Amino acid sequence: MNVQTTRLANGLTIVTEKMEHIESVSLSAWVSSGSRNENISEHGVAHMLEHMAFKGTKSRTAREIVEQVESVGGDVNAATSLETTSYYARLLKNDVALGVDILHDILTNSSIEESELTREKHVVLQEIGASKDSPEDMVFDHFQSAAFRDQALGRSIMGTPDSVNSFQSADLRGYLNAHYHGPNMVLSSAGALEHEDMLRLATTGFEEFSSDASQEAESAKYVGGEYLEKRDLMEAQIVMGFEGRAYHARDFYASQLLATIMGGGMSSRLFQEVREKRGLCYSVYAFHWGFSDTGTFGIHAATSQEDVKELIPVIVDELKRAAKSITIEETDRARAQIRAHLLMSTESPAARAGQNARQLLLFGRIISNDELMERLNAISPERIRDLAERMFFDTIPTIAAIGPIEGVPNQSQLREMLNRG
Repeated sequence: MNVQTTRLANGLTIVTEKMEHIESVSLSAWVSSGSRNENISEHGVAHMLEHMAFKGTKSRTAREIVEQVESVGGDVNAATSLETTSYYARLLKNDVALGVDILHDILTNSSIEESELTREKHVVLQEIGASKDSPEDMVFDHFQSAAFRDQALGRSIMGTPDSVNSFQSADLRGYLNAHYHGPNMVLSSAGALEHEDMLRLATTGFEEFSSDASQEAESAKYVGGEYLEKRDLMEAQIVMGFEGRAYHARDFYASQLLATIMGGGMSSRLFQEVREKRGLCYSVYAFHWGFSDTGTFGIHAATSQEDVKELIPVIVDELKRAAKSITIEETDRARAQIRAHLLMSTESPAARAGQNARQLLLFGRIISNDELMERLNAISPERIRDLAERMFFDTIPTIAAIGPIEGVPNQSQLREMLNRG
């Protein structure tokens, strides 16, 4: 790998990956702080701060930020997740200095004026409203909330109308000052850029961040639960799942393989049995989300009212079968899918910059694709079957559903179904 890292005196890490035959550079500033770092009165503040970053600084108006970037053909954006916030810029190689300067400007000099905040609250409220009109999105929020009830990890990233309306500029500045510190930040780039050039561009400005350690997020505890909402929809949106594994846990990679085997593609067990053989839904898939100290393993499906009663028992039967019959062929196929995804991602500068930043925040070092594959290759079908047995039948399930939910089991009924036979 053409990856180089430098840790500044304040703890901020600069990482670059030079990619041959690329004419552009993807820049991203990552902070290991997201919605789970909020207290209850701050619900949604991380997401609001991300929005406000582009609404003007002490030296640039909101319009000047986007005009300067787009005048050279580049683009900027940002994203908030449960555990990270990231700010992006993609430009041609001759315009990297502009991209670095703008990222520094929005992270250190955002004006966060009350008038702009009032307007942006309205935008976020529309975003919240749009999500409520999308039951497929909402069911995942309710699933996470039921799994981690009354915890920051279970709260939605965008906040609520009440919490968003309550924010003042001081709230955003307080969150920024508390969490945007050097030790939990990474400035990552990939593409047509030398590491020395990046250091020259970034060292002075990014050394301004505090070297103090940020307050850690509260520990999360999976509790399991249910959310069932009857709505007049054509399909029931259903997510059922279990406690997953944290990034650092021994079974994290086995959980990734298990999710791929169960519902990671058209050859997966759930797709073949639920969709192809029985025609119970158009889409069904499994997922595994790892976090720093826990995780969630889930299955999503959408089906019509007449098929709801049959769907869950079929999925449960497949879970029971998985604990007894996962084969080496399935395991090898899942490994091949993950390997292809990893290798394909190396062709994208934005994906490479993001992956390098996430790995440094999570593990403190870059993990090569070869090392990742070594870990995956060491996992046997027996180990995955053992994981499936423990994950599906020894833990409390979570169920969330929205729509025509007659026939969807509640948590107690689902647990009984999993305990049978």
